[in-house]
Amino acid sequence: MDRGKDPASEPSSAPSRYESQKRRDWNTFGQFLRSQQPPAELHRCTSAHVLEFMRYLDQFGKTKVHLLGCVFYGQPEPPAPCTCPLRQAWGSLDALVGRLRAAYEEHGGPPETNPFASGEIRVYLREVKEFQAKARGVSFKKKKKCGAGKSDDQSTSSS
Repeated sequence: MDRGKDPASEPSSAPSRYESQKRRDWNTFGQFLRSQQPPAELHRCTSAHVLEFMRYLDQFGKTKVHLLGCVFYGQPEPPAPCTCPLRQAWGSLDALVGRLRAAYEEHGGPPETNPFASGEIRVYLREVKEFQAKARGVSFKKKKKCGAGKSDDQSTSSS
């Protein structure tokens, strides 16, 4: 029998960074729901609550997102400060939703009604990503995969 380390059988002295962050996120989301008027219950949470939570978190963001009228709109490294707001970065929101999606199911929520996995959340995240990319002059385009010996401008498939 293999006596190698089996992470599942060893008692964990401390939760991983991911597990700790997931627990903090879940608790923060629960506090947010309880602070609503009227307070919302976790088992009745909808994608509307999740969207409201993500918009609420924007006030604590650290990413400068230039507004359409700003002279630095579309510049990745503006030469001077401006008054555009700080927001949550798209990547942070995406990771947050992933952790909350997992936490929801770990706390007994059925996957088919998981508000963090709804289409509205995916659309919102895509819109935030696209807006921030334009506003900050950052490209999030997917890299094309190509086989050995093929260049990007050669196409061998017809769609």
